[in-house]
Amino acid sequence: MSALLINLLIQIVSGAIGGNVVAGAAKNVDLGTLGNTVAGAIGGGAGGQLLGMLIPLLANSAATPDIGAIVGQVAGGGVAGAILTAIVGAIKNRTA
Repeated sequence: MSALLINLLIQIVSGAIGGNVVAGAAKNVDLGTLGNTVAGAIGGGAGGQLLGMLIPLLANSAATPDIGAIVGQVAGGGVAGAILTAIVGAIKNRTA
C-alpha cells in the first residue's frame, strides 16, 4: 500500500471515532451514529491531509514507521473529525 493511502485510512478512521466521541460528549451536536461517523470521517480525511501538508513530518508516517508520526496522524484526524462534526451538528440543530 502506498504511504498516502495508509495515512488517509488512519485519518478517516480517527476522524470517525472523533466525530462519535464529540457527539457523545455534547448531545446538542449529535447527528445520529451514521451522521457522526460520516461527518467525522470527512473531517478526519480532509483535516488530516491539510495537517500533512502543513507539517511534512506527518506526511511520511507510512513510509517510515515512526510512532510519533502515526500518533500525529491519529490525533490530527480525530480532532479534525470532531471539529467538523461539532460544526455540522451545531448548524443542523440551529436551523431545526
